[in-house]
Amino acid sequence: MRIATTIFLTDETITPVRLARELEERGFAGLWLPEHTHIPVERTTPSPAGGELPREYGRTLDPFVALGQAAAVTERLALGTGITLVAQRDPIALAKQIATLDHLSGGRFTLGVGFGWNKEEAADHGVEWTSRRELVRERMALMRALWADRPTAYKGEFGSVAASYAYPKPVGGAPRTLVGGAAGPKLFSHIAEYAHGWMPIGGRGLTESVPLLRGVWESAGRAPEALEIVPYAVRPSPGKLAHYAELGITELVLQLPPAGEPEVLRALDEYAQYL
Repeated sequence: MRIATTIFLTDETITPVRLARELEERGFAGLWLPEHTHIPVERTTPSPAGGELPREYGRTLDPFVALGQAAAVTERLALGTGITLVAQRDPIALAKQIATLDHLSGGRFTLGVGFGWNKEEAADHGVEWTSRRELVRERMALMRALWADRPTAYKGEFGSVAASYAYPKPVGGAPRTLVGGAAGPKLFSHIAEYAHGWMPIGGRGLTESVPLLRGVWESAGRAPEALEIVPYAVRPSPGKLAHYAELGITELVLQLPPAGEPEVLRALDEYAQYL
């Protein structure tokens, strides 16, 4: 099983360069980074885990800049976002960032797509909360138009792009794309339409949800063997990994602490038993 890691990298944690080098030297498969542009102080949206929102949410590094540093000092380490808040980004500029990172890293990038949880953060970006999923769906289509081999136009309800020259291209066409979020028919329809698979946070409840996703996937005409399921931000145990293997899962992303170098390296030493 491929074992990657994720971490809230901030201005107070281990650096992207140091972490990327340690991951590759130790044999970990990849580095995935989350994003928040900002966290409004006046917020009614509850923390995803309940209680006070952890300090690191308001201090995250930009994932594309940090992953660019990681790419520059490694050769094999996979790079991913877990997740990119597509609704909060200009899709033309985002398509360029993604293509550039994938091109410069030799095709090592995976785009993790998310819809967001923080209504106040999204509102500052002009996002209408109730339509954010359709906005993301359209922006993914617009970006695929820019990544196409030939100049391709796209026109949708929320935006458009003229047929354009847009280089570099991601290696092999549109980059590998995984969609994050809780199990449900809307999420699964998005995955089946424009993604390579699902990135369930924590990996709970997969025994029930994986067969449902497979049904939606195959009904959409997608090849059964092409579906990828990558549990994300997992706290590992031998039993948990064995269960994932039984479900046919071959890759997962372990959660590292948002800490300085000594604590993060201790966590990597502990996780080495699963490699």
